[in-house]
Amino acid sequence: MSNPPIDRRRFLGLAAAGTAAFTGSSFLSDSIAQAQGSGGTLTIAIPTNPLTLDPFNLLNHDAMVASQQIYENLVETDLDGNLRPQLAKALPTISADRKSYIFDLREDVTFQNGQKMTAEDVKYSFDFLLNPANRAARRTVFTRISRVTALSPYRVQFDLSEPYAPWLYYLTKMMGIFPAGSRETYNADYFKQTPIGVGTGVGIFEDWKPNDSLVFRRNPNHWRRDLPKWDRLVIRIIPEDSVRVAYLLTGQADIISAPPPRDFSRLRTLPALAGASRQTLGGWCVFWVNTIKPPFDDANFRKAVSCAMDRQTMADRIYYGLLEPSAMPAPASGWWFDKPSSDAVSFNLDKAREFLARSKYPRGAEFDLLLPSDVYLLDVKDAAVVAQAQLARIGIKVNLKPLELPVFASQIFGGTHTAAMQVSMSPGEPTFLVSSAFTANQGLSKTTGYTNPEVDSLLQQAYLDDDQARLKPIYQRLQQVMAEEMPAIWLGFVKASNLWRPSVRGFTVNQGVTITVRETTVA
Repeated sequence: MSNPPIDRRRFLGLAAAGTAAFTGSSFLSDSIAQAQGSGGTLTIAIPTNPLTLDPFNLLNHDAMVASQQIYENLVETDLDGNLRPQLAKALPTISADRKSYIFDLREDVTFQNGQKMTAEDVKYSFDFLLNPANRAARRTVFTRISRVTALSPYRVQFDLSEPYAPWLYYLTKMMGIFPAGSRETYNADYFKQTPIGVGTGVGIFEDWKPNDSLVFRRNPNHWRRDLPKWDRLVIRIIPEDSVRVAYLLTGQADIISAPPPRDFSRLRTLPALAGASRQTLGGWCVFWVNTIKPPFDDANFRKAVSCAMDRQTMADRIYYGLLEPSAMPAPASGWWFDKPSSDAVSFNLDKAREFLARSKYPRGAEFDLLLPSDVYLLDVKDAAVVAQAQLARIGIKVNLKPLELPVFASQIFGGTHTAAMQVSMSPGEPTFLVSSAFTANQGLSKTTGYTNPEVDSLLQQAYLDDDQARLKPIYQRLQQVMAEEMPAIWLGFVKASNLWRPSVRGFTVNQGVTITVRETTVA
């Protein structure tokens, strides 16, 4: 079914002016009842089409709602970002040197093909991921795993080459457990497009129509016999903000992601809708700048750009409270945020002009700013126009270049860009994007072209511990380095937001962004 064209202003104006009469009509009530049928089908709408269902190569957190119906892992993060066991019975036993992790596995887990899951499947899955020949996009996240050993049918040990506390947080979103030998039995396209029977998750893949919908049915043999709460899950791909809202108001969708910021506060108060937002801990709204290429090869120029950014105006007038301003790779409300570092490179036109005068480009410069044409959590295009105007005030000319997501991604990951504006999401752990962007041989290394031995040293210290009190001074110094060198231009941290129908039960906004609907149903 193709998305119907609709005029955004006209539709939302109608919703605002006539909501009470509109939602009270028997016509709409009948339409909603017909769309929801028996209540066994839950329908959600997201703005972006998954490029793959293979967890090794997923890049978009919004689209992970699909892969996470199929695959599970040893541990997961809950809706508040806390670690909890999933396929393991409990969190791992960790050696004193923090280089060995032992998991005891659940003994009641079967794959969707009926095969029982054991430690050999866990070992096989990680060995396949870590083999460079398999070219997994997420491999670099886990390369500190030096060996995986099946100690018994339901016990598995991971040995790390060095302490690396964050790796557990990345499992659910960037990895999956699948049957031993399955990668040889099925080709790569099978895992990418039709992964039937190769996961342990709550949803069994049924159908995928690219740019339209994905369909899953309930796994009747899931180890959690009470999950999922739905019989069928339909994920609609609807890029247009107004059309997602239209689907929600007319009962064709039960939950939507990435609601339009301009209208979110008002829409969530309508009798026909509910909604909420939560601050993410890992959602950067950022200028990725290539520090190898002019004009971003000069730290003072980068700081001039940072100081020219009126983040509060963007947060208030473009994102209507769904962006928390921050000039650092930490949310202002986060426990590791360093306010003095952020203040040093926050909006101040006088300082911007001073930094520019000290740079190699005292009379300003011109550069292309790449933008993804697809919405991911928040649409960056309007904010880019504001940034363009703000930088013009200090003599910097910005040419905005929207690109389709695959082209955009290939350029920033390949380092062929000069600058790009994007929302980038991590699992919410403080080191992930910093490590990926500012250390060698990582996923975003070519995006920034920046490395620094002190950053490497600080991250190594952070990997040794998970105590916030001991970590805070490490992250404070890390942000001081970021303020001194500005290898990226941070605008703030996005909030995860959703709208849903009042008939939805058991749904909570996930601080980690990915919509979680295992316990969600429609009354």
